[in-house]
Amino acid sequence: MMDDGLNLPKSAYVNKFIAKSKFYEKVTLNSKLQKEFTDKIQRITWKYKLAEETIGISKTDTVTEIQIFEISLKEQVIPKNVLKVIDKTIPYQILYRFVHEESVAYGITLKENNKAENYYFSDWDEALAFNFSGVSLEKVYQKLIKAFIRIESGNKTDFKEIIATDNKIKVLEKEISLLEGKINKEKQFNRKVETNKILLEKKAQLKKIKEDVK
Repeated sequence: MMDDGLNLPKSAYVNKFIAKSKFYEKVTLNSKLQKEFTDKIQRITWKYKLAEETIGISKTDTVTEIQIFEISLKEQVIPKNVLKVIDKTIPYQILYRFVHEESVAYGITLKENNKAENYYFSDWDEALAFNFSGVSLEKVYQKLIKAFIRIESGNKTDFKEIIATDNKIKVLEKEISLLEGKINKEKQFNRKVETNKILLEKKAQLKKIKEDVK
């Protein structure tokens, strides 16, 4: 049954169970990672294969296939370290569908030269609209990643530029959060003032980036 709401053609449907041991065989895992596999993951299912022969969209040198894996979880926490192992083992771009009881979340790997560069995740039960059309599988893949990026792209159409902007925003947001925590803990007034000055500069930078992409 293809009741996942992805609206993909039957020709792309695989629905094949993948034993967790398959990943142990190909990648040497420490005991902590093996424990994550067994404690957090109930089941891994290869749901769809998006390829030239299954959906009629041309491959490129960088994106030859896109796989969709459904991961049934034992708790509502996405095991990011486990995904890194899966991505090392599978030489294709992967869209993840996470399921816990009645809740669903999605994730995707930004993968270049068979190396995971970044991960993007939806919130649990967030309504994401995926567009599986495109002139090539690479363009389909780029559209899938863009669905996770919560910034206005404005006049930016270049994929790498959108990714770079999103990365800058994430870095600044993390720095702002750390600085705010530092100010709250700081006892000395003069140090608070100095840190607050840096904080205001970072907030101004973030505001400018967000305004530029509108």
